[in-house]
Amino acid sequence: MLDEVERWLARRSWSVADRPLGRLLAAKKNTTVSVVLPALNEEETVGEIVSSIRDALMSGPVPLVDELVVIDSASSDRTAEVAAAAGARVVHRDAVLPRIPAVPGKGDVLWRSLMVTTGDIVCFVDADLREFSPDFVVGIVGPLLTDPEVQFVKAMYDRPLGSAPAQGGRVTELVARPLLNLHWPQLAGFVQPLGGEYAARRSLLEQLPFPVGYGVELGLLVDALNLVGLDALAQVDVGTRRHRHQDGQALGRMAATIYRTAQLRLARGHLVRPELTQFVRGEHGFEPRDHPVDTEERPPMREIGEYAARRAA
Repeated sequence: MLDEVERWLARRSWSVADRPLGRLLAAKKNTTVSVVLPALNEEETVGEIVSSIRDALMSGPVPLVDELVVIDSASSDRTAEVAAAAGARVVHRDAVLPRIPAVPGKGDVLWRSLMVTTGDIVCFVDADLREFSPDFVVGIVGPLLTDPEVQFVKAMYDRPLGSAPAQGGRVTELVARPLLNLHWPQLAGFVQPLGGEYAARRSLLEQLPFPVGYGVELGLLVDALNLVGLDALAQVDVGTRRHRHQDGQALGRMAATIYRTAQLRLARGHLVRPELTQFVRGEHGFEPRDHPVDTEERPPMREIGEYAARRAA
């Protein structure tokens, strides 16, 4: 590990317990905080997450969270209804910037969320978390409220796979961590580089391009490093993250998208074949299935006319 990264780990890695909620409320002052949940068919979990955030962080004379928005990504279940009943403002993906056709993908939803939120700090939380704790939000928002030099904060946590401790995050260990260590060694200290729980200053996020799919976390992390430097990045231990796990083929598609995101940032070159072939056993043996690899990115939000007009209003 680079000496610079060892120093960063000592300086920019914390526990949620290091900043009690009372300290954050005292430091908040006029800073506003938006929490965004991107959601696709998460009716089983989204309500509990919304209720937990509202009950713990949006009540009292000085709430930590000012705005809680669920961006529904064309769910076919009752995600939108459950989220609204729990107290979130629900916005449908296709209603945001309708002149730019939406594409399937988490990154596209996160990018659009900047258009319909107003917080100085934007906090992203995945909607499939189980046994959710408000500490996820408290932890990653904390450094941004108490240290003006910090601009981007990732959550770190244990990720069990079933009953096996620390066996989740397979794409992280097999793809993302090797890529970061080899090509962006300054980022080797991040425990969960692909984690979906992170917060950042709006002034940073609006300058970054957003990969439309699963590569969004790696893309934002690498681009933030290049734009503001390692010392503006941080991570906070929030305990344990439990969520729905993908099957092996879905992980393969995620891995291909993440590799493509890294490749684009390394060379900004053209992919020879932006597809991934996987195999399933059929009636007559193994049958190939081709899947497109996300090759699209959304531009920095500050370049979008509607966003600039809203900021100027």
